[in-house]
Amino acid sequence: MYFFRSLFFLTFIITISINLVYAQNKESFKVAVVEVETILKELPEAIEADKKIKEIGQKWQDTLLQMRNDLQSKFEQYQKQKSMMTQDQQQKEEQSLQAQQMQLLQYQDEKFGQQGEINSLREKLLAPIREKVKSAIETVAKKEKFQLVLDKLMALYAESAIDITYIVIDTIKRGSK
Repeated sequence: MYFFRSLFFLTFIITISINLVYAQNKESFKVAVVEVETILKELPEAIEADKKIKEIGQKWQDTLLQMRNDLQSKFEQYQKQKSMMTQDQQQKEEQSLQAQQMQLLQYQDEKFGQQGEINSLREKLLAPIREKVKSAIETVAKKEKFQLVLDKLMALYAESAIDITYIVIDTIKRGSK
C-alpha cells in the first residue's frame, strides 16, 4: 500500500513540475490517460498468457493442496497413535512431520513466493505484451502530441476526452495485421 501511495505522490509531483515548466515556456501541455487493463483484455495474446498462467498456477495449487491434505492426514494419524508410541518413536514421527511441513513450505515458496516460478512465468509471458502496449501508447502520444500519459488507475479524476485507451487498442490491432 505504501508503494502505491508513494508512486501516486511521485506521479502527482512530476505532473505538477512538468505543468510548471511548460507553463513557463508558454507551450501547451497535453495529458492523456489510458486504461491498460482494458487494453490487455482486448489482446488475444494477453488473454492466452493469462489463461496459461492460471492453468499452471492451478496445477501447482492442486499439488500444494494434496501435500497439505497428506500432512494433515499423517498428523491426525500421529495424534491417534501417539499414546502407544515410545518417546523415541514420537520424536522420529514429529521430525518426519516437520520435514514434510518444511517441504510443503519450500514448494509453496518455489512456486508462489516473490521469486517463485509463477512470477517468473508471468514476467516471461507478459513482458513482450507490455512492450507492445507501451509502444502503442508512445505512438499515439507522439501522434496526438501528448507530453504525458498516465494509467487511468493512477489518476484520481480524468475527463473522458483525454482517455486514449481505445485509440491505443485500435493502433495495436491495426499494427498486428
